[in-house]
Amino acid sequence: MRTLTVLNNLTLDGVMQGPGRLDEDPRGGFEHAGWAAPYNDEVKGRTMGEGMSRPHDLLFGRRTYEDFYSVWPKRTDNPFTPVLNQARKYVASRTMQEPLSWENSTLLRGDAADAVEQLKKEPGNDILVMGSGVLVGSLMRRNLVDEYMLLIHPLVLGTGRRMFPDDGTLATLTLVQCVPTTTGVIIATYRRTHAAGVQ
Repeated sequence: MRTLTVLNNLTLDGVMQGPGRLDEDPRGGFEHAGWAAPYNDEVKGRTMGEGMSRPHDLLFGRRTYEDFYSVWPKRTDNPFTPVLNQARKYVASRTMQEPLSWENSTLLRGDAADAVEQLKKEPGNDILVMGSGVLVGSLMRRNLVDEYMLLIHPLVLGTGRRMFPDDGTLATLTLVQCVPTTTGVIIATYRRTHAAGVQ
């Protein structure tokens, strides 16, 4: 069984919307995009580099896939672009059609959680999800997320799309690694545990 890890930037109040760029995700009139950039440092870069250097297949929702494709293949001054280009990419979408534009991309058809549950049973690399909040929500509801790598920023936005909404699913987690950065970001890795009454 393949392990599925969710990797996301979060604020202290759980917002995951638009961390990277000012134009990243204006849905709902969100005005704080690009909030994670001031907290970048060498520790954060090194830890992310170590994580990306391990072989993973990537899983995206439609919006995050299209956003990543619009940015990363054009960048040549970083170690992440070759990894993203070469990785096997799966996209959960009911509206997209094949062939997909980004190399090594495969469309998952039908119900996303059903498709991912089957994908986890197939041989291959472990699976990494970045961003993709709607997709992550559907995977959490089906208890398909095995691990969370959360970059928790010392920032409260008070508005924006949250990774763990009020209508979420009960889950118990175990902290397996915690790396503080020089800017106050906590890179926390949690593994899902199976407690009594929790599937």
